[in-house]
Amino acid sequence: MLSIDDSEICRNILENLPTGVCVLDLHKRIVLWSDGAEQITGHLRHEVIGHSCIGEPLLHCDHPGCEFCHEDCAAAQAMRTAQPAQAIRFLHHKSGHDVPVRVHAVPVHNEHGSIVGAVETFTELQQMSNADRGESLCQLPDCTDPVTGVSNRTILQSHLQQALVSREEAQIPFAILILRIEGLAHFRASLGPEAASSLLRVIARTLESTLLTKDYIGRWSDDQFLILLSGCSAEKISSVRERIRHALAGEGIEWWGERHSLPISIGGAMPLAEDRVDSLIARARQSLETASAQHSTVIAARSSGS
Repeated sequence: MLSIDDSEICRNILENLPTGVCVLDLHKRIVLWSDGAEQITGHLRHEVIGHSCIGEPLLHCDHPGCEFCHEDCAAAQAMRTAQPAQAIRFLHHKSGHDVPVRVHAVPVHNEHGSIVGAVETFTELQQMSNADRGESLCQLPDCTDPVTGVSNRTILQSHLQQALVSREEAQIPFAILILRIEGLAHFRASLGPEAASSLLRVIARTLESTLLTKDYIGRWSDDQFLILLSGCSAEKISSVRERIRHALAGEGIEWWGERHSLPISIGGAMPLAEDRVDSLIARARQSLETASAQHSTVIAARSSGS
């Protein structure tokens, strides 16, 4: 008869759970990585076992684009206080985007009662998808962009029209942001269309993870995304823009063993009383061109300084 105390049985159970399970030693080296952890992060077991989540950040990021592991993460808290800890964090997916998760950590004791590590479980936080946000509109054919999976321009225009009507009739504020991936055409010509598509998908996923469920994102053109910020006031649009800029700052893709990324410019606009969709978009694009010019000036200044 098999005993539940059998360590191999327990290990097999942990490794095959659909929930992400990670066991860390006192030096925060990964000693167990479950099937669920592989599915959530894209990192396979043999790629992470024995590696430190401090030196090679996979876990515990406080926000998208985090470049190091904090000593105040859930696992560190559990080992330091000998108490369970939990938090909302971002895991860095192998493909480049950040995945929001809920993390639970508990300390691991040896037979003498000493803490020898921690067990973390993490489950992906499923944010409301664009299809859920605009279910009635997505009954229309061809409502999503085939490359990124987010809404296409037709659906975005419908949402913008609805937002303008809601603002006029119910005084519901909103704002829009337009993001442009600078140099995407050259990137595609240099590395190929599949690399460009991969980068676009990474950016789309990160934007979906960063935005609130009431917000709406879609692909506006080849190198541009449009975001509709529902309920956003004039006082908040700058902070939202900076949050998105920070989330995208470290995003990129691994392609043939090298890391590649592109700068992103962001423009925005608040609707005016007389605005229609085209006039609102025109002002957002003016803001985008200004942001793009400022970005080019900074790059040129850095180049001349070097």
